Amino acid sequence: MVKLRAAGAGEAEALTALVLRSKAYWGYDAELLASFAHELRIRADEVADRRIVVAEDASGGRVLGLASLEGTAPVARLGLLFVEPESVGRGVGRRLYRDALRRAAALGFRRLLIDADPHAAGFYRAMGALASPASCRPGDEDVPAGLVRFEAAPAPLAGWARAWTGGGPAVHVGNVAEYNAQFADASLDREQRAAHHYACLAAFYSPWPGALVLPGAVPRDWIDRVCHVLEWEGSEGEGPEVYDGLVDGGSGLSDAVRARPALAGRLTAAGLPLVPWGRTEAFARLTGRPWRPRELRYESKSAAHGLFARTVAGGGHPLIVLPAQWRAANRRAAARLLAARAEAGESTVLKSEHGVGGSGTTVVTPDRVRAAGGARAVLRALPRGPLLVEEYVAGPTEAGAPRDLTYDGFVDGAGRVHEAGGAVMDVAGTGYRGATVGPGVVPAWAEKPLLAFGEAVGRELAAAGYRGWFDVDFVADGAGRLAPTETNLRLTGPSVAFMVAARLDALRGAGHLVRIVDRVELGARLPEAPLEELCEMLARRCTELGAVFLPAIPTGAFDPAPWLGVFVAAHSREVLDAAETLVRAEALAVGAAFAEDQRVVEPSASSASSASSASSASSKSNGEGGFRVA
Repeated sequence: MVKLRAAGAGEAEALTALVLRSKAYWGYDAELLASFAHELRIRADEVADRRIVVAEDASGGRVLGLASLEGTAPVARLGLLFVEPESVGRGVGRRLYRDALRRAAALGFRRLLIDADPHAAGFYRAMGALASPASCRPGDEDVPAGLVRFEAAPAPLAGWARAWTGGGPAVHVGNVAEYNAQFADASLDREQRAAHHYACLAAFYSPWPGALVLPGAVPRDWIDRVCHVLEWEGSEGEGPEVYDGLVDGGSGLSDAVRARPALAGRLTAAGLPLVPWGRTEAFARLTGRPWRPRELRYESKSAAHGLFARTVAGGGHPLIVLPAQWRAANRRAAARLLAARAEAGESTVLKSEHGVGGSGTTVVTPDRVRAAGGARAVLRALPRGPLLVEEYVAGPTEAGAPRDLTYDGFVDGAGRVHEAGGAVMDVAGTGYRGATVGPGVVPAWAEKPLLAFGEAVGRELAAAGYRGWFDVDFVADGAGRLAPTETNLRLTGPSVAFMVAARLDALRGAGHLVRIVDRVELGARLPEAPLEELCEMLARRCTELGAVFLPAIPTGAFDPAPWLGVFVAAHSREVLDAAETLVRAEALAVGAAFAEDQRVVEPSASSASSASSASSASSKSNGEGGFRVA
């Protein structure tokens, strides 16, 4: 364990000696080191002014490294960051750098300049610092000869993220299937296999989990990797407690926790906020909160449409256009509406009252009606249940223009609306596939109306008694307007991308673009060891590009049709796109090689079944004990 503290003036001589030992680590000869000595000397009277912090061994008190944070706002300099040679590679430099970035943000610095020894350039890239152009900004000092300039943008944790869970750790409850089950969505499979995979996103329900509660078993290596990338550690250097494998079929995660009194007591008595995917009656029982099902009424697409209509009618949203919607009394009435619109050459959106990720939503063109032999034939192929018939909004014609956008925010316990921001979603047909969040992602013309309308909807939700995360989804109509299509009163894929972006900005500097990609095809089942090897390779290759790779949904790799959910993050759209392309290509290549091996050696029934349950091999359910990630 390493702890950090302010350096004392009496340590100046010893710290200077440490700096010179650390510099010598790179193999400089004695003559060159002697030329550095004056520049690297630390004087007793400047220790406080240079804001020097030391890292010391918590058990023995031996100083292992130091860092200085120098200058006056708005520009700071990382004047020194040196580590004892035998401690290089043990995380001491990382702790010192992260602390300097955190202190810079707290002191109001908005730029942190780093003039690095070329041998340390890889370290600063891995920490998220960006190489500065050869020409410095006006007012910056020239880069000293032989050094490489990097820059970071210190930023505190986003205000909305602090308000979400108080800025500290939270207990994340992955009750995705439990949430879906309360709406009886006919378009979902009864076992909700996808929902149990999606529950892995519980790792990202806030920027910092204190505990994860998951229905299925997850690979231990995955948790370790996520903890490493997002640096989840408490005062004792420990990561979150993990309780997985709690539900053997079915959807009742909250009740499964309540059935283990010691576990329920541990989670609810810890004093941490409990954050679910969405509110349910069972979760209310677990937390002792009142259950008011009417709070969720705007999860219904017809109720949300009515809410949108009232909000638009209230004025102040000239760039919001609401598509017409009709509720069909029965299938025959829906067929008549669909047929009439097809005859008029109009495309139509058919929706169930509830749906997840585009399930229960279908776009029907006139050509499709003709090809099927009529509107009734189209309807026979859709899930049973109530139908909404909605006007189709044609999108932008220019290639690459965003079509599907979303607003994310939440209503806190006092009824205040907090804005997380806007995102651009990747939607194929009506199926959600991922989303990108970050500065400049939402087109400039759309940002103001999107945020204003989303906040207005949030105020209506708050007045109706809803408390928790929500989003408003839109389609762009190609004429500079946005059409709201639904609300989701729960966490979503874009919402967890916002959580990851907030954490990365606080850790590595502001300005991250984060993309969640729900489904990266693998082509072959991957047991845990090959999956971890793939993730290690993707992390390394993405770092070389200047991006961050993070596995988000690992358990899909064990499915008969294997896939992987991932995050990629970068400071530019070009690097972000390159990282996604790399991840998709390498995942397919590894899957193809693994599939070839499987064809050469045909697995037995027992080995095939073990691959599908590989996630339980290293992370077995302990019921009330769980495990803690170091």
